[in-house]
Formats: sequence, structure tokens, C-alpha cells
Amino acid sequence: MTATKWTKRSLAAQAMGKIDPTTKGVVPPIHVSTTYIRDEDNGYSTGFIYGRPDNETVHEAQAVLAMLEEAKAGALLFGSGMAAATAVFQALSPGDHVVASKVMYWALRAWLLNEATRWGIKVDFVETDDLAALKAAVKPGATKLVWIETPSNPLWTITDIAGAAEIAHAAGAKLAVDSTCASPVHTRPLTLGADIVMHAATKVLNGHSDVVAGALCAREDDEFWNRVKTVRKGQGGILGPFEAYLLMRGMRTLHVRQERQAASAMALAQRLSAHPLVARVLYPGLPQHPGHDIAARQMENGFGFMLSVQVTGGEAAAIGTAAHVELYKRATSLGGVESLIEHRASIEGAGSPCPTDLLRLSTGIEDVDDLYADLDQALKAGHRS
Repeated sequence: MTATKWTKRSLAAQAMGKIDPTTKGVVPPIHVSTTYIRDEDNGYSTGFIYGRPDNETVHEAQAVLAMLEEAKAGALLFGSGMAAATAVFQALSPGDHVVASKVMYWALRAWLLNEATRWGIKVDFVETDDLAALKAAVKPGATKLVWIETPSNPLWTITDIAGAAEIAHAAGAKLAVDSTCASPVHTRPLTLGADIVMHAATKVLNGHSDVVAGALCAREDDEFWNRVKTVRKGQGGILGPFEAYLLMRGMRTLHVRQERQAASAMALAQRLSAHPLVARVLYPGLPQHPGHDIAARQMENGFGFMLSVQVTGGEAAAIGTAAHVELYKRATSLGGVESLIEHRASIEGAGSPCPTDLLRLSTGIEDVDDLYADLDQALKAGHRS
């Protein structure tokens, strides 16, 4: 299939048009072999040597994601989002300085504060939506990586990717973007100047809550990207073939799911903004959101499927609301076809920047009126309890 002829929506729907050469099946088989035949001259003419770095099913899923992200250097799949994210930091050298978003995925923030520093990586956290603060935190010659998450979990802060890229590159650093909650349907950071894009592919890329996976995409096939490849190969972080097959299945419906989820999230954000028991709605699609103008400039096809609400009545009312949902599911994660609700501060614990009155909502593909009705009754019940 000629990639330049068709839209990303069409290419993703057909998984790049890959056909099984043996049966002519429109769904390629799962390749599970861990080892491959060597040629008579002792070479490997197929390019496949051993299953840890080489698997055709993984390669096929990587090709779909690289196409979606416009990643000239390709994509790498990992066994989890954390494996993908930490591989970027493990490609640095002891003494390197990193600037990262203060509001970001809590598990990665904890890893940076603890494990990364043990390896000699120096990390400063700043509000990266404030480009002046970001510029002040970067140390030319010493800062090797700027890591931003946009929209950032769970406050949905928006960072100007192009502006952050300019600051990072002027200091001689790479810019990496956690784009999990935007997905390539809404944002393509590499086209805005980022060097690496990370996805917790467990979430909306897969979209069915049945795969744990991570991904990295790169703009240039340079020395740093090759170090990341070495980390994955040496530490065995590759995704398994069955998980890669399921992930590729998920990406075939990504555009349909994302556009439906984003439309529902916008409708919920607007309706909940007028709810008497909701103090504040955090969603970049709302004009009153502090990052709305930047989001409107760098996002397309909607503003994503994630939003948070701060309820009147404080922490007790927030927890009570989550306790009374019927259609929403009380569970950690996001991006699946089912809608989830979570009292995020309870998960993150001490030191979290998450307000205690906040509920994080992952919007699925259910009927939006049903979702609103469930939240409405849960809010009322939560304030009575």
C-alpha cells in the first residue's frame, strides 16, 4: 500500500494494507518464533536473528504507529509504558541534567525522583506550561533532555510543544513528549519539533484494556535514538508478539474511537461545568481552560478523552461520588472503550499535586447522555452520603 496516497485514517484501518502472503488473509498471522534459520553462508538474509530484538508482528505494529506519528526514524514497542519512558532516561549518561514537567504521570515522576537519581541523572521539575520557567530551568550544555507531558495527567495542563522544542534545542537538549492522552489522532509532536514521542500504549492506542505496552517514536535516526534501541535490546524490553497483535488491532479503530471519545468528553465537560455540585472542570477544550489557546493550535480532531472535575463538598464528596457510579467503572487506567472514574489523590498519595476534591474521568464510547446521567446521580448521592 502506498503510504503517500491514502490518509492516516485509511492506512491505520487496514494496518498499512499488510496481507498474509501464505493465505492472503487480510489479518496477518501472529509470529511467535523465538529463533530463525541461518543461511548456508552463516548469514541471516531475512534480517531476523533472535526473538528478543526481532519479531515480525512487533515490526508490523511499529510500522503502523510510526506512520501515525510521522516518525522518520521509526517506532519501538516495549513491554509497558514505564519500560518505554525509562529507556529514554537510561540512554543518558551519569551527570546529565533533565528538566521534566511537574505535573506528569505519577509513577514516572516517582521513578525519576528515586531510581534515576541513583544513576547520577539530575532532575528538576518545573511547570512546563510556563515557557519562561522552562527556559530558566534549562542549563545550556548540561541539560540533555527536556521531558514534557501534554495534556498532563491529571490536571490536563497544556505545554506549547513548539516553544519547548525551541528552548530545548537552543540548550543542546532533546525534547521528549509523553503524548499518551493526546494520541496521534489529536497531536503529532514530532511535526512540532519534538525529538521523541512516548506512549503508554496500554491506554488509548490499544483502547480495550487488555494489553500492557509502551512505545517510542523518533524524528531522527541519530546517536541518541540508537542508544535507546540498545537499551531495549540489552534489557529485553520488547513487547511480546500476541500483545503486539492486539495493539495493532486496537490501532485499526483508533480514529473512530478517539473522535467519538473526544466528542463525548467535550459534551460532558460543557454540561458538568454548569452542574451545581461541580466546582471546576479541567478540560483543554473549554475556553476557560488556561491552556485552551495553545491546545487549539497544536491539537486537532478534538481535545482528547480525558477530563477531571473538582466537586463541591471536598474530598469526602468526591470519594462518595465515585462510590455511587453505576455505568462508570472505578478503576485505574484510561483510554479504553469503557468509561472509568478515579479519585486520583488516593492513588498518588503524599506529595501529589492532585487536589483531594478531584475525580479523573476517562471517557469511553458509551452513550454520552447515559454517562452524564450516571455522573449526575452519583454527584447527588455522593453529597448526601
